[in-house]
Amino acid sequence: MLVISNDPRAELAALCERGLDWGTGRSRDLPDLGSARRAAVLVLFGVLDAVPAQAPAGTDRVPRDLDVLLLRRASTLGSHPGQIAFPGGRLEASDAGPIAAALREAVEETGLDAAGLEPLGTLPAMPVPVSNHLVTPVPAWWTRPSQVAAMDHAETVDVFRVPVADLLDPANRANTEHTVGDAVYRAPAFTVGDRLVWGFTAIVLSRMFDELGWADPWDHDRIVLPGR
Repeated sequence: MLVISNDPRAELAALCERGLDWGTGRSRDLPDLGSARRAAVLVLFGVLDAVPAQAPAGTDRVPRDLDVLLLRRASTLGSHPGQIAFPGGRLEASDAGPIAAALREAVEETGLDAAGLEPLGTLPAMPVPVSNHLVTPVPAWWTRPSQVAAMDHAETVDVFRVPVADLLDPANRANTEHTVGDAVYRAPAFTVGDRLVWGFTAIVLSRMFDELGWADPWDHDRIVLPGR
């Protein structure tokens, strides 16, 4: 029987309360946890615009107008160039904590009005070994949508929303593969239109969807290559 989420905001808030295990294993161990740089990202859900999901209707576990806000990083950046990501960045000394940092960075990167957002809490920090960061996801709900755009094209080239139903469409689910030492690890990815969401962003979304009970079975043997 298909179970449809009637209150995604409440379910996201409850997830922040109970937390989760990212389940990434040794593939994301940091060489020196003490030297890792702290960062935070805003995982912003809500009805961001009136454009409906493109996924086949009738199998949705979430409302078809539920979106998540993402951006594409500039290809000239030294860290994660060209990747699709959440708004966010490093914690600064002036930040009161991860929530304040995620909101500040999101405003700087997308121009959104932070007064129209409701932070729902935080999720456990996840290591990002390639850039030696420990990143705290901050789920939030868009209570009063505002215009968004890439504010600094040296860092961000596009800001956009993606319907969650499209991310959850099994036809848009896949894995990437990477090698650490002698071991080959798989990590989740999403292919929506001409966009490939992978790496940290895809891991966060995939684990959240699993824990929220929103995900449908999908083909874990489908492999996609970043940079396609």
